[in-house]
Amino acid sequence: MGRMFIDCREVPSEKNCTVAIAADNERELLDAVVQHAVSVHGAKDTPEFRKELKQAIHQGTPPMQVHRAA
Repeated sequence: MGRMFIDCREVPSEKNCTVAIAADNERELLDAVVQHAVSVHGAKDTPEFRKELKQAIHQGTPPMQVHRAA
């Protein structure tokens, strides 16, 4: 499948987080993103949350700049 990532810059937040996390497999990526979301953003690790995160996965590597969601 190749490299994949999730980028916090795409999600509006009070912290204006600029973290992007990449991995070579979905499970590793989701585990790392959930750890970040729980510890930094106060999210709860639930099956529903993980399902939402799967929708935010992109193929490739994070771009240098991202259009922030409003």
